[in-house]
Amino acid sequence: MSDTTTADPGIWIRGITLRQPWATCILAGKDVENRPASWSWRGWLLLHAGQATERAPLRDPLVATTISDRTLHTRAVIGVARLTDCHTDAVDAAPCSLRAQPGAHHLVLDDVQELALPIPWLHGQLGPWRPPQDLVDQVLLQLPHLALEGTS
Repeated sequence: MSDTTTADPGIWIRGITLRQPWATCILAGKDVENRPASWSWRGWLLLHAGQATERAPLRDPLVATTISDRTLHTRAVIGVARLTDCHTDAVDAAPCSLRAQPGAHHLVLDDVQELALPIPWLHGQLGPWRPPQDLVDQVLLQLPHLALEGTS
């Protein structure tokens, strides 16, 4: 049993699995993640790069510029972000972000922090998932200030 934080990690932090290159785009400044359904949960997210890499986006100039000179890690937790909102844009409104897809639910991400050393992780899912304590402990070794979030 770990004593890094006294709070159950499932209460204050979740995981999200993203395909590449989108996971790396978030580390490089992509501020929304497009999802087919709304999320009610708010708080810290482990950014997990899943197994798949979508090839078509790699040919998009905006994506290519964003991920230039970056490694596209897969099957690893590569960072954290704070999920602060989830919404859809009004039909006649301008998109909330350059990366927002029309009709999608936009997860608004703030306070993005990249891990210096990606943490191999073979599990994950596209919806929010509860990370086990040992995975959270590995993240906290690199980002110890997050432990305060789990105890407040």
